[in-house]
Amino acid sequence: MTVNIADLAKEFEVAPGTVFGVLNDLGIEHDGSAFDADGDSLELIRETLSEHMGSKEVVLKTNPTPRDVSSALGVPQAEVQKALLTKLKVMATLTTALKPDVVEKLVAQFGYTLRLEDAPAPKVSTAKPANSAKKGGAQTRPPVVTILGHVDHGKTSLLDYIRKANVASKEHGGITQHIGAYQVTLPEGTITFLDTPGHAAFTNMRARGAQVTDIAILVVAADDGIMPQTREAIQHAKNAKVPIIVAVNKIDRPDANPEHP
Repeated sequence: MTVNIADLAKEFEVAPGTVFGVLNDLGIEHDGSAFDADGDSLELIRETLSEHMGSKEVVLKTNPTPRDVSSALGVPQAEVQKALLTKLKVMATLTTALKPDVVEKLVAQFGYTLRLEDAPAPKVSTAKPANSAKKGGAQTRPPVVTILGHVDHGKTSLLDYIRKANVASKEHGGITQHIGAYQVTLPEGTITFLDTPGHAAFTNMRARGAQVTDIAILVVAADDGIMPQTREAIQHAKNAKVPIIVAVNKIDRPDANPEHP
């Protein structure tokens, strides 16, 4: 189905440019006004957008035009050009490429902050092997990898290491409570990671994560072994017919037993 970005932005009380960021992080291509998604993907997008309700950050490509800014902010093009001329003293047509500092000041005039994306997700396809492009005009996208497992087995900490961040320390009680989408750029290309909650209360989120992924990484703590949500995660991956990679974590703990059933 085709989804209108402006309608989705209005539903979640954000600017269209905030929706751009969520779509880019999930590796979903869009033209700035609409995108195509199946039911499972759309549900994941809505889940992620719910965490951004009220956000004032908009995402734009590098050197955007006033027309791009108008689309991202959801304001008339005339208002953007008026702000450029009267507030910033910048003369520009709707197709003029704007410098980063000008764009930052421009969106601030409307109460927003800016995140520029130097390498939007759709460009990642150029890093793929030539034989990965399919005939008939099909386009490639970054692979989606979902992290699954029991609560407190170290899923977010493992992803923090990959993306060089520290999200786990900021989560309530150290427990993930929503699906997080992140992209990691490597020499070979870009990978989209989905971090899912491990707590028993978030079964539906785990199921949705498994349904939209290409590969599932099952994290198992060596000091805890296979637990209820571990078995559930395996079943979700099997139901979605996606391959599973098992990552044994916390093997440095004194009571670790990697052979624990």
